[in-house]
Amino acid sequence: MSVPPSEAPARPIGVIRVLTSGDPTAVATHGTAIEERYGLPTVSRCIPGQPYGIHDDESEARAEPKIVALARELADAGAQALIISCAADPALQETRRAVGVPVIGAGSAAAAVALGLGRRVGVLGIRDEAPPAVRALLGDRFTASARPHGVHRTTDLLAPEGPEAVLEAAAGLVASGADTLLLACTGLNTIGIRPLLERRLGVPVVDPVLAAGLLASYAYGT
Repeated sequence: MSVPPSEAPARPIGVIRVLTSGDPTAVATHGTAIEERYGLPTVSRCIPGQPYGIHDDESEARAEPKIVALARELADAGAQALIISCAADPALQETRRAVGVPVIGAGSAAAAVALGLGRRVGVLGIRDEAPPAVRALLGDRFTASARPHGVHRTTDLLAPEGPEAVLEAAAGLVASGADTLLLACTGLNTIGIRPLLERRLGVPVVDPVLAAGLLASYAYGT
């Protein structure tokens, strides 16, 4: 289970959350998923002042310097690698220049995994367009993108109608020809929607948090 920095094991994977929360369990959600899947120790921290996370260009611009600052803190505290747990990969290059440990963006990690699974990748997120980093990596294997009805921010996924809206949008992508789905919002990991989508739609679904954890497993212990 993810733990506060003062109690963290030596050289954990640092997980940077871009959704501000005062609930340690909520902040640790993505780190916990990585620990359970890959057995990696993690320490999770969130940036301040963004209770709705990153959901448009303005919120992304506000988050970027906070991400870099938090990355420096985690690296200085001994993190062996860092994950920016946001599919937009905010401040990824800036963070890599600022610290001396590997930095993994959840969006580009998900795109890399999706390329290994399918030829026509549908991207499901909370914006009308796929994140630029994801789109660039997918290249001509990008098929289409979709946003669930009524979802404009990460927190909208937590509404009672959120999972059904996600399923409907995902079904539309498969109907348009996608043979693989990429979840372009780490909040979709938070609501645990991946198993339902795979069961209902019969295609691989790439979770960006788990994809980032997979890449972190290569950095851990080196």
